[in-house]
Amino acid sequence: MRAEYSIRTASLADVPLIEALAAATWEPTYGSILCKEQIHYMFGVIYSGEALERQMQEGQTFLLFLEAEVPVGFAAYSGKDAAEGVYKLNKIYLLPEAQGKGYGKAFLAAVEDEVSALGARFLDLNVNRHNKAREFYGRCGYQVHLQEDIPIGPYWMNDFVMRKEL
Repeated sequence: MRAEYSIRTASLADVPLIEALAAATWEPTYGSILCKEQIHYMFGVIYSGEALERQMQEGQTFLLFLEAEVPVGFAAYSGKDAAEGVYKLNKIYLLPEAQGKGYGKAFLAAVEDEVSALGARFLDLNVNRHNKAREFYGRCGYQVHLQEDIPIGPYWMNDFVMRKEL
């Protein structure tokens, strides 16, 4: 029998939970792609409690994915280009033990439904060019739209921007 799951919008009160989920997902996700120093630096910039609060206050909508009422993942999206109807999936992560159960596809589809209801025509996401998740996004209908190199402090994120027409 498949485990029950639910998705809910996160609030500022959930920031410590999101920070903990990020801490449990970042090393497994990026450990083979980025050096430990870069992971540590970027984690501090993006996932400190203050950074997460700022992202929420600046318009990112955070969602929590719960398996049997236990949080096992999070995502965040925001508007990107209102004139063109483009939204951005800023982040989506599931704990390693929650992967392989179809949750990623369900979570991604839920984000697509939410942004579609807000008027999105396209959903963009960034994925490191060496991240195996790129294949997952391709199976979900995303295509490489462009590539970009983003400076974060002394480091670079070498990403593909993938896009899906909704």
